[in-house]
Amino acid sequence: HGIQVERDKLNKYGRPLLGCTIKPKLGLSAKNYGRAVYECLRGGLDFTKDDENVNSQPFMRWRDRFLFCAEAIYKAQAE
Repeated sequence: HGIQVERDKLNKYGRPLLGCTIKPKLGLSAKNYGRAVYECLRGGLDFTKDDENVNSQPFMRWRDRFLFCAEAIYKAQAE
């Protein structure tokens, strides 16, 4: 693995890959987490990173976070 594998997956070449880490521990709801993912991807970022382990917070269940994130990715890819 390495940068070339990631570039191949994203089909992005000739420029730096841009990403960000979203911090749901700060109280972000699952729905707003999905909105942040969507806005990041539509705004030109190549990827986002979830700052949490695969676990749930009292204010945001992991499964809900996953579903809103998947919806955001599919929506951004379709536009």
